Amino acid sequence: MKVLLVEDHVDLAKNMHTYLSKEGYVCEVSESVEKAMSKLGGFKYDVMVLDIMLPDGNGLDILRWVKQTDSEMGVLILSAKNSLQDKIDGLELGADDYLAKPFHLAELNARLKSIFRRRQLQGSSVIEYQGIQIDTEKHEVKVKEVLLDLTRKEYELLLYFLVNKNRVLTKQSIAEHLWGDYIDALDSFDFVYQHIKNLRKKITQAGGKDLIQTMYGSGYKFAAVS
Repeated sequence: MKVLLVEDHVDLAKNMHTYLSKEGYVCEVSESVEKAMSKLGGFKYDVMVLDIMLPDGNGLDILRWVKQTDSEMGVLILSAKNSLQDKIDGLELGADDYLAKPFHLAELNARLKSIFRRRQLQGSSVIEYQGIQIDTEKHEVKVKEVLLDLTRKEYELLLYFLVNKNRVLTKQSIAEHLWGDYIDALDSFDFVYQHIKNLRKKITQAGGKDLIQTMYGSGYKFAAVS
């Protein structure tokens, strides 16, 4: 899951980033409205964790813009403990959930997973397609009841393909989803091909179909084969 953390409190942002990264998320941080809007304009995220009070404006302005341009992204609002109006305004604008400060990081993790399930997996923690089964709670993948030994990136790659099945995904969009800001330091996206090659091999060795189609000049598409 790729998450944008919009939070100006340095220590809190760092703690969220560290915790969620250990849980397998790809996290990016913006500490202002301006930087958040810049990231949202150039990249796609599964969920945004949005603080309302930011140094250069109101987080609700970001939420309004998001709901006009990206209906698929989930939004979790962070609000002050006694700020009932912020919660009401955020939910009325289309936020999926809210969390009052201070909060436990484990609860943040649970809320994000719940939003992702509702938004991308139709409320289920298990997604199945063409003989492939992903349990997003256990981070397990089975092909015809055979448990695959996938790396974290291979697991995230397969989940990304499944959530976006029948869509053409470019190498750049795949790299951005799996590595976030780190791709800025890379010379090429050749490593994407290697991860796809490894994933294909593990699926077919378990008796599954190779559903990853190479769209020459465009990227890749995950789709049923006849």
